[in-house]
Amino acid sequence: MRFFYPLLALGALAAPAAQAQSAAPTSPEPAELVASAAPLATPSTETPTAGAPLGLTKALAPKTAKLKLTPDDPDKPSFIPVPIAFYQQETGFAGGAAILPVWRFGSDTTVRKSNARLIAWISQKKQTTVQLTHTIFTKEEKFYFSGELSYYDLAFNYYGRGNETSKADESHIQYPLWVFDEKVLKKVMPNLFVGVRYRLTDLGEVKLKDQEGNTNSYYTIPEAQRAGYTTSGVGPALLYDGRDNVLATYRGNFVDAHVLFAGKGLGSDYNFTRYMVDARHFNPLFGSNNTILALQFLGQYHTGSVPFREWGGMGATLGGSLYNNAYLMRGIYEARYRDRQFTTAQAEIRQKLFWRIDGAVFGAVGEVAPALSDYTFDGLKFAGGAGARFRFNRRDRLNIRLDYGVGSGGNSGIIFAVGEAF
Repeated sequence: MRFFYPLLALGALAAPAAQAQSAAPTSPEPAELVASAAPLATPSTETPTAGAPLGLTKALAPKTAKLKLTPDDPDKPSFIPVPIAFYQQETGFAGGAAILPVWRFGSDTTVRKSNARLIAWISQKKQTTVQLTHTIFTKEEKFYFSGELSYYDLAFNYYGRGNETSKADESHIQYPLWVFDEKVLKKVMPNLFVGVRYRLTDLGEVKLKDQEGNTNSYYTIPEAQRAGYTTSGVGPALLYDGRDNVLATYRGNFVDAHVLFAGKGLGSDYNFTRYMVDARHFNPLFGSNNTILALQFLGQYHTGSVPFREWGGMGATLGGSLYNNAYLMRGIYEARYRDRQFTTAQAEIRQKLFWRIDGAVFGAVGEVAPALSDYTFDGLKFAGGAGARFRFNRRDRLNIRLDYGVGSGGNSGIIFAVGEAF
């Protein structure tokens, strides 16, 4: 299971919050982390302040210096990097950094804040990820942009196609992948946006990383696809986004529906159509924001000639744009079950605990199949678990998340990531 492990400086984690600053009604929390440092004991060379008794100017001087992890202006982004490190069997030890700016365009506090995530790391086994995702609301929320530009060179466990693959089917594969995905939407009424989505993926050669395990699953991938391919698709997109905060929602609804037509006229090696809907609901429980119920339904369905990596994949993801940065079926290995049709639903209870620490419990159900008519109740897969949250940026509700999940097929794993799962 893939996970990020931010190594935050202990001084920053233990620093007190700065005084609350003015912010949007949806983000009423304290603004920043600060760290205090004792002033240097140097002789004063200041000119006495006019009207102040001699000898009191030293008492009027600032007593502390502050290291700020968010700017004074609550609408300005912070570009301070957060170190990350992790270990997993496929990569060995790895390390890098994340930059997580959050900002608002203009001074209108009814405009929701935009955010971006730049995450880059390299591993002991020379595997690499560089991932840039963004969600942007322009002034007056007239336009909405959301997407990803990423490069991955990673190793995966591949189990073949279907809803009933087993651990014994595991092949070890590795490939490089470029992803460009962008939605450009215009507001037609409050919270409702319509526009277009374009997605490009460029897959390099799919290699068998080693002879361990069962190599048969690797050879079930058609030879032409193992040599690498490009997919390119465009289509209409509709978005309803009534969330009060994109990073950690307390209340509101989110619905993303789009159709993507991939074809040779757009430079794609394969002709297929993707239909997808992602619906989420958030609601406080017990009359306060201390307990939040979060629900999500996601369906991804295909027609045409779909290459293996474009199938729906059940299992925790890398948090990219394909599933709107959501992590699905936590507790099941990434894309453990793959096929043309994919449906999943998950629920999570998020509970405020103390200081900057929150907790969560979650559960999910899902299934993949060649056709919707092939879904069966017995074929449902399950996943669930619990996790902790550290509120790294209280002003903007930016959490660092540790989840442990278990799932069908003997799967389990840890995910350490930035932001809520959905």
